[in-house]
Amino acid sequence: MTQNPSKQPAQDFGGKIVALAGGVGGAKLALGLYRYLQSKNRAKELAVVVNTGDDMDYLGLRISPDLDTVMYTLADLANPTTGWGIKGDTAQALQMLGRYGHDNWFWLGDQDIATHLIRTRGLQTGKTLTQITDEMRTALGIECELLPMTNEPVRTIVETEEVGSLPFQEYFVRRRAADTVKSLTFEGIEEAELTDEVCHALTDPALIIICPSNPYLSIQPILAIPSMRKLLSSSSAPIVVVSPIVGGVALKGPAAANMRSLGGETEASALGVARVYAGFAQRFVLDQVDAEQKSDIEKLAYKVMVTNTIMKDDESKIRLAQEILEGYAAI
Repeated sequence: MTQNPSKQPAQDFGGKIVALAGGVGGAKLALGLYRYLQSKNRAKELAVVVNTGDDMDYLGLRISPDLDTVMYTLADLANPTTGWGIKGDTAQALQMLGRYGHDNWFWLGDQDIATHLIRTRGLQTGKTLTQITDEMRTALGIECELLPMTNEPVRTIVETEEVGSLPFQEYFVRRRAADTVKSLTFEGIEEAELTDEVCHALTDPALIIICPSNPYLSIQPILAIPSMRKLLSSSSAPIVVVSPIVGGVALKGPAAANMRSLGGETEASALGVARVYAGFAQRFVLDQVDAEQKSDIEKLAYKVMVTNTIMKDDESKIRLAQEILEGYAAI
């Protein structure tokens, strides 16, 4: 049985712990890592680099859904039912917009709107997305670094079989990810630059963790930034992938369907996830349900850790984070 992390001696990781994340699954593991390191008074050693390819402008506001999901989760503000939005939030502003005839296809809570107002105003006054995010996470009492993948606007465009090209949120929220995805384009990616903060976090880190986020919709935009993959690959730190597919099912979102249409997989599996990152990452965290895939994943040059990766509550999030952080050097 895993011991209470507060009772165990701190491990000297020898550098930053960098997590690449997006969406609810990524936010869950980010919270586990944060809480575990926080129990060791080492929360500042964590840097979470977050996808911004799903950002958009809506009602004149700059919306950063993945950034906000991770931020609210780390601040213990996230809606526990959905994993996104703010718990207990109301939608009176949205209801009034509906009375005016506005198509409320994208949900905005009243407290959530405050976040978007601060972000939009900050951008209008010349601040970078990184600066604004840092100010907000500090105000919310978050001790670790929370870093947008870039300050430049990048937009994920989804090419679908059914209706052609769609901005990401049109595909994901308005059409509920029901369309078959043929390809992805990241508008603005060639102009996107790594921020000084991301470069600093990735300079001699102890460990790089790819959270159980959608490999295509959440992680691929981060890796598509020019020089990002090169910077990660040149690091001496192990790169660990935590599978978002357990028992052939995506824990959250359309990752399983995306693997079939984008990855050429006949069925979604942890092995399919391993193929996505093969040659790039060296370690793989596999759920015990899929233990029979361990040998096939090892053939792709991974060292594999088999454990329970389901994160139902804070205890299980911390337990998984602890196993990854304390076991990565030995697997």
